Amino acid sequence: MKKKLYEEVKQYMNVQGMAEPGDCIAAGVSGGADSVCMLHLLVRLRKEIPFRLAVVHVNHGLRAEAGEDAAYVEKLCGQWGVPFYLREVDMAGCAASHGLSPEEAGRLLRYQAFQEVLGEIGAGDRGRIAVAHNADDRAETMLFHMFRGSGLKGLSSIRPVRESVIRPLLCVGREQIEAYLAAEGLDWREDATNGEDIYARNKIRHHILPYAQREICGGAVSHMGELADILAETENYLARETEKLYDACVQEDVERKSGANNAAEVSGETGNLYGEIKIGLAGFRTEDVVMRKRILLRALERMTPYRKDITARHVAGLLELTEKDGSKELFLPYGIRAIKEYDTLFLRRSGESAHGAVRMAEEKESGLGQQAYSGSQTAVRGRLPEICIAESVPAPGVPVELPVPDTGVFTFILWESAFLPAASFFYRKEQNIPENRYTKWFDYDKITTSLLLRTRRPGDYLTIDEALHTQSVKQYMINEKIPKAKRDSMYLLADGAHILWVPGHRVSRQYRVEKNTRRILEVRLRGGNDGGTNRGIVDGGGSR
Repeated sequence: MKKKLYEEVKQYMNVQGMAEPGDCIAAGVSGGADSVCMLHLLVRLRKEIPFRLAVVHVNHGLRAEAGEDAAYVEKLCGQWGVPFYLREVDMAGCAASHGLSPEEAGRLLRYQAFQEVLGEIGAGDRGRIAVAHNADDRAETMLFHMFRGSGLKGLSSIRPVRESVIRPLLCVGREQIEAYLAAEGLDWREDATNGEDIYARNKIRHHILPYAQREICGGAVSHMGELADILAETENYLARETEKLYDACVQEDVERKSGANNAAEVSGETGNLYGEIKIGLAGFRTEDVVMRKRILLRALERMTPYRKDITARHVAGLLELTEKDGSKELFLPYGIRAIKEYDTLFLRRSGESAHGAVRMAEEKESGLGQQAYSGSQTAVRGRLPEICIAESVPAPGVPVELPVPDTGVFTFILWESAFLPAASFFYRKEQNIPENRYTKWFDYDKITTSLLLRTRRPGDYLTIDEALHTQSVKQYMINEKIPKAKRDSMYLLADGAHILWVPGHRVSRQYRVEKNTRRILEVRLRGGNDGGTNRGIVDGGGSR
């Protein structure tokens, strides 16, 4: 077993070009089985390939036994003659300050630590970062991305080599690794959270993959690795073609400002640029829809600090915008405005825009410019202002308040699965959400465009029953005997022409919270002419 695994990993590293004479490899070693195995193999391999080796151990500041883990790794390094570098980071603080999940913050801080160590030891452009993902990790990641609705890039899963990052163990499974360590007489440190089912990845690891291996195909993990390689090759080809078309169709007038998020820059995956991107639609429209979507996604990636916030829904909205006649406008996360004017699509992001910011805009068809929201209800050329709520609320569970003159104060709160209060509060079998005239809950993932608070438009509609039959807002207001003089001044919560909520009246059934809802947008209205008093349950007259 010892010889077989060593030769398999050595051959894999050679085929993937992971290590060459003169390289300097910073190996991330946590003390777990995978990283201890990787370090031992690299120590053996450097006798055949003369590269420099250093170990980086990152203490995230979360676990009581973290100090013991660091001491164990340092002891191994001393035995094997490998320089040891300890980095202590505040993962929780980084996550909170940058609006990231703890996992994302930890990943960014680890790679930042690797780069710092490579700089200290003078690796230059020969620096490599070795991490200990294995074949099981790759299969788990593929399933995780598939279940969440990922595209081709996500289904490619973990890559053997990504820029300076190498993964020597991606060709071997967890059982092989533990058997190797047992044969070598090596111990490792066990993270207690690895055995818990509180994380989605652990559920895949403990239940789904073992079942697939046992009941469906004994080689499921290795076959998924082969598929990941095929998908990665396909993605690489499409990425090269996308870059060619992007250069042909797109002009950029952008810059990175000093306010860029440092954590995002560490990842090296996104642009976080401000300015303007211009797409000529004449040539763009001649391309296959697959390539058009990829060009639009590439443009959004250039302007956003976090790729995860850009979804298929945003790309679909942009694509629809390019196909419409006349001049149209769409608001996207991070203060990006997409404006279609004749045969050109503009993506604009100003340096003052912020994630989760609230803006006011008028319809582009009117030919009027955008104004900053000032808190006053001053109609421009006879029109009441629109208020656009950026789709990405800064952090789950954090309320964002928006005063609307002569209407009240709207409060928006995004609840994600990990932060949800008791689920039975939001969903009850065979029952509606609790009747409350001025607090409503919506399935956030059913929203297809940026939300607007605006007055009614021709073509606005609601879904009115379980069969999702629709009714025009005009007819609804007539049926409800809402005074005609009031109808044009009522602010509605809108997703395009689809009205989520007529405050104080009906909500659309399309956006109702269901048992499998993952993210809930809570919207409250208090004060003003329509906002009531922010009571709890209102007797009678709730949503119907």
